[in-house]
Amino acid sequence: MTTTVETIGPPRTSVGVLGWLKRNLFSTWYNTLLTILSAWLVYSVLSQLIVWAFTSARWGVISANLRLFMVGPYPPDQVWRPWLVLAMVSLLMGLSAAVWGGTIRTFGNSLAAAYATLIVIALLIEGFGRQVAWLSSPGGEWWKTIPSAIWLTVNLILLVGAYLSARGRKGWQSALLLLWLLSFVVTIVLLQGFVKNDFLPEVTTGKWGGLLLTFMLATVSIVLSFPIGILFALGRRSKMPAVKIFCILYIELVRGVPLVTILYMTQIMLPLFLPGELRVDNVIRAMSGMMFFTAAYMAENVRGGLQAIPTGQIEAAHALGLNEVFVTLFIVLPQALRMVIPATVGLFISLFKDTTLATIVALLELLGVGRSVLAQPEFLGLQTEVYVFVAAIFFIFSYAMSYASYRLEEALGVGKR
Repeated sequence: MTTTVETIGPPRTSVGVLGWLKRNLFSTWYNTLLTILSAWLVYSVLSQLIVWAFTSARWGVISANLRLFMVGPYPPDQVWRPWLVLAMVSLLMGLSAAVWGGTIRTFGNSLAAAYATLIVIALLIEGFGRQVAWLSSPGGEWWKTIPSAIWLTVNLILLVGAYLSARGRKGWQSALLLLWLLSFVVTIVLLQGFVKNDFLPEVTTGKWGGLLLTFMLATVSIVLSFPIGILFALGRRSKMPAVKIFCILYIELVRGVPLVTILYMTQIMLPLFLPGELRVDNVIRAMSGMMFFTAAYMAENVRGGLQAIPTGQIEAAHALGLNEVFVTLFIVLPQALRMVIPATVGLFISLFKDTTLATIVALLELLGVGRSVLAQPEFLGLQTEVYVFVAAIFFIFSYAMSYASYRLEEALGVGKR
């Protein structure tokens, strides 16, 4: 005789959505009260914001000046060059998402979703008829008149196509790293151009602006400040007195003054110490100021990670015969950088937002373009629309960096044993 045992599942209130709500939002009477008050506050704010955004807001100021927000005073007939840079980035991102996967694949998916959303927005702004008219008769210099929606579609196709073609190609990692490094040089060449060249005429950095300039300031400063900050952190722990004193003086001096002071120094004081025939570009000076300012803070972050490494590991490495250089490169530094990922990414996010300070030294970055747009008579009184748009752009990219940091911490097991 067989006996059938009926399996009784757990109560529905302890699993799934209901279980999560009870455990996190309604576990006690005061948590329930706080949840209700928070929900009412969020509803009050979001409802009014949504009503304003879809009924009262005049978003024409954004659509009419979208090119200015993206590239500033960059020559209109040369805007295809920033688009080409973006296409190169899309291609490399698709390849990287397939080869490395993980966090990079998540970013690739997010970028594809962003392209799809922007295509719809571009079609609403430009109209579908313009895309059809260009496709039917692109003209002589067709690359100079490609509509935004078509450019975005090309970027989406490149991203997806590169991802599908590189799946399973784990051996491409070294080549991709080299291509990313080369892409930086290609980007500068494409954006800058050459003197007396008909196909790629020179576009001085004084004509860079908008989101393009914001990205260039942030990217160059982040990429270069990272290794410089590591060198200063190692120099501060050096046993050579001259190197140690120099690094300490530099770090403490730079961290003791605001970024605005550094920018003014690079823009006003630096030319006074240079020979009369030597002139450094305005944008290069701003990049240098932000880079060296961030490097000082980066050095302190890394130094904190270096101090967290147990001395027993260093002694064990020396006992195995490793010299000081190998111990630092293969034992100490990788663990230190892993520990300071949250602080480092927070510093980079802060730098990305601090690029708005470049407007005080006559550079038209994203916020500076917004102010110049508001100075036009036909757009007076539209500060809310412009600043909400600028804030949304900064939030999207700052959150993307924060999310990448979170995924990287999970992958490396930061904070876990």
